[in-house]
This record gives sequence, structure tokens and C-alpha cells, in this order.
Amino acid sequence: MPEQPDDARPAAPVLRDPVVIAAFEGWNDAGEAASQAVAHLHEVWGATDLAEFDPEEYHDFQVNRPTVHYDEDGRRRLTWPTTRVSYARLPDASRDVLLVRGIEPSMRWRTYAAEVVEHARSVGASLVLTLGALLADVPHTRPLPVTSSSEDPDLVEQLDIEPSRYEGPTGIVGVVQDAVARAGIPSVSLWAAVPHYVGQPPSPKGTLALLHRVEELLDVSVPLGDLPEDARAWERGVDELAGEDSEIAEYVQQLEEAKDTADLPEASGEAIAREFERYLRRRDDPPRRDDGPRRG
Repeated sequence: MPEQPDDARPAAPVLRDPVVIAAFEGWNDAGEAASQAVAHLHEVWGATDLAEFDPEEYHDFQVNRPTVHYDEDGRRRLTWPTTRVSYARLPDASRDVLLVRGIEPSMRWRTYAAEVVEHARSVGASLVLTLGALLADVPHTRPLPVTSSSEDPDLVEQLDIEPSRYEGPTGIVGVVQDAVARAGIPSVSLWAAVPHYVGQPPSPKGTLALLHRVEELLDVSVPLGDLPEDARAWERGVDELAGEDSEIAEYVQQLEEAKDTADLPEASGEAIAREFERYLRRRDDPPRRDDGPRRG
């Protein structure tokens, strides 16, 4: 039997009504909130690696350089910037997921997007969720908003989300969304707003906001591990920084007042109901077997 070439693609797994969840580091990923959300899902759902994109095709290594590290056996290893595809079979759910996590490519964006679409088609994906994060005028002391949009009119009505109306420069998320739409696969784009005055990674509160929205859209419960405490610690740290700078403290107060005023009409009803439903779903979750998600 001839030996399989190294670049041969493994057979696609048989997944139940699969949804693709994708995020890309770089321009689309303020505070790394989106890429860390997919990394968290990979960890807590015990995803199995399926494929990697060839970095030679898509990356300028002077922009995204390979890294050197030593493995557990003390051997020197070189890791190239790439996009990894993995899958997870969700317990107590009627569907499985294909996870795509990578770095916004430096070149050949249309070819890259076509490769994402091909992976989605190979498992018969019924939905694609792209996750992103942007810097915005939002206070760190309030729940970070997540905008959900779609170009699919049926999804807009079914999920009660906004139709996509953005015009202007786009990143790889927008290109992938366009490629997915042209392929006839329904898709939703989720964007978390990260406070621009504290946009450096990590942004666990932004990651948490995206994961909550994934839970709602897919009607699944995501084990959160240490992430809620990480988000609280992050918020306390930003509080301390703001307390040392009167201008930032005053600016945060202005953002809080604007946010609270904007939220008044819906203040309790729907928001409290969503939070209570989320609590009920998670209450009976089995305990984690590890000490929480790993970083990176």
C-alpha cells in the first residue's frame, strides 16, 4: 500500500448537524477576546485536531514570525503561524462543532477563505459563527455588549438579530463571511466591544461575553472554568489603573452614565430573564476535571 503523502487531508469526521465556530487573531481580535473564546471552547470541549493550513501559502513570516520553544523532553521545536481546524462532539447536545482558529493571513485572502469554506462543506456544516472583537467606547464596569448580525434573512428573523449593514474596510472575518454566504451556508457574525482604553490582551470579560452569546445562539452550556474569576480580576485591575488617573476615571464615569441611560428601556425584563436562563442551564453541569482553561 503506498504511503500517504504528508499533505494529504484526513477524512472528515461524521458530525451531527455541525456548526463551525471561527476566530482569527489580528485586526479582528481586540484584546484577543475572540481567539481566546475559540481556544477556550477547544479546551473545555476536548476538541480533536483535524487539520492545519499551510503557512507558506498565507503568511509573511516577517510579520508573523515562527517561534521557538522546548518540549517536555527538552527538544527544541519550531512552531509556524497557521490556522488549525479541530472538531468536538458535544455531550448532551444535538449537534457537534468544527472549530477554526488562526491568524489573519498576510496574502491570498480569497484562497484562504475558500479553504475555510471547504472544511465547512466537508462536514456538512449547517451554520457558521464567526467571532470578532473591536475597540469601542464602552465602560469596563458594565457587561460588554456583543453585536450579532447576518446576511441571511431567515436567520435574522429566526434568531431576532440585526441584518448586516456595515460598510467600510474589512478584515478576514468579513472575507470569510462573504465566502460562506456565496457557498450558501447560513452564517452569523458576533462582535464583542472591548473598552478602547484597555484594549491590550487578554480581555477575559470580552471572551466571556462572546461565550455567553454562543451559548444563547446554540442553546448549549459552555463550561466556563476560571474565566468568570479572571474577568472579575481583570475588572478590578482596570479599576485600580483608573483610580490612579483622574482623567480616565472621569471618562469611565461618563461612559457608565451613557451606558446606563441607553439601557433603561429594557433594564430588567429581557436581560434578567436571559441571565436566569443561563444560570439554570449551567446549574446542573458536571464539574470540570481540570483546574480551568489553559492560556494561549
